[in-house]
Amino acid sequence: MQYYSLNDNSHRVSFEQAVVAGLAPDKGLYFPDHIPELEKDLVHYLENYDDFDITYRAIQPFVGKEIPAATLQSIIHNTLCFPFPLRPVEKDVYALELFHGPTLAFKDVGARFMAGCLGYFRRNDERPVTVLVATSGDTGGAVAAGFHHVPGVRVVILYPSGKVSTLQEKQLTTLDGNISALEIQGTFDDCQRMVKTAFLDQELQQRCLLTSANSINVARWLPQMFYYLLACKQVKVEGWNPEIVFSVPSGNFGNICAGIMATAMGLPVKHFVASTNVNDTVPRFMSSGQYEPHPATPTLSNAMDVADPSNFVRILQLFSNSLPSLQQQMSSYSFTDQQTLAAMEQVWKAHGYMLDPHGAVGYLGLQQYLQQQGQPVSGIFLETAHPVKFADTAPRELQAAIEVPQRVKALYAQPKHAVLLPNDYQALKEWMMRF
Repeated sequence: MQYYSLNDNSHRVSFEQAVVAGLAPDKGLYFPDHIPELEKDLVHYLENYDDFDITYRAIQPFVGKEIPAATLQSIIHNTLCFPFPLRPVEKDVYALELFHGPTLAFKDVGARFMAGCLGYFRRNDERPVTVLVATSGDTGGAVAAGFHHVPGVRVVILYPSGKVSTLQEKQLTTLDGNISALEIQGTFDDCQRMVKTAFLDQELQQRCLLTSANSINVARWLPQMFYYLLACKQVKVEGWNPEIVFSVPSGNFGNICAGIMATAMGLPVKHFVASTNVNDTVPRFMSSGQYEPHPATPTLSNAMDVADPSNFVRILQLFSNSLPSLQQQMSSYSFTDQQTLAAMEQVWKAHGYMLDPHGAVGYLGLQQYLQQQGQPVSGIFLETAHPVKFADTAPRELQAAIEVPQRVKALYAQPKHAVLLPNDYQALKEWMMRF
């Protein structure tokens, strides 16, 4: 499998080169040169296959022979060391819980998979690699945990000051060793812009071998297919309605893009809903055909506070840049903080299920789609983070009911270690050039 830049089809690299580089030299995202097909027997009889066998068969064509089978299987086992259960919430509506990993967020999957791949690729290289990543909340914690103490890898995380939750910041700023946190006086889009600029800076590249662990990196993006595959398997095992609709809380759009990639490979999914907060660039595009990002607005669902989602270009590529084709497979709706809070309260009172703000947005998107369609389906919304990560912004009457894992209590007691930097690329460059 080769990967090409979405800015230049003639620029081709291997899986290893795409993972190590993160971003193409022309600033384009890497995309596979073809989409493999899932084996028909696997698709039709998912319930008969082991989870590790399903996920290995899905990801192996993207890796090819660049990682030995036994090593790739070990990476997958380490990635899938926690469950992804489907929880019934109400009739024909299920929460896909992706927060049972080390940092209580769905991004543990991609971060752990990428850490395994990068660790293998750098095993004989004496030159350390710097993983440079921007986070709107959960990515940074997952990357920090996934790469903590990985030999030959240094991690630098940029996050927007005052725009992540207390627990998210603790997960970013309390690890030692090879993890550095930079608190940027700006938005997530500013952080992401600084990271992309760094990848184009030849002087910095000569000093530091850089790669990205955002979902722009193929090793972070593609393994997110795993939980869509395993959710479809669970629907079959339970004998639920096989017509499946996924509603995905969407910020940088890597998560939903991975799900759509799985369907392009043959996974039978009826429809996707891209649910956003008031940062509604994609919902507006789906209605008007005009892609016009506005400045990012801070919300309760802060991991989705992205005005210009990087991975949306990959979604367009999957549909040959045809908006009508995309509209057949995906809908997109946006919701306010007020609607988000109301959904959290309503679902808790009516069904005893605790949503986090991102899951609440996913729930609202699913409900809007179902009301418009009126056909029975298995509606699945993704619960991408544990509610405790946003306990300080949850409705007051719900806060006492939020479960606090013991490991979280211990984390709150750890001191914060972060470097405060202005929203200025030169300040970032000067800081990194010291090493």
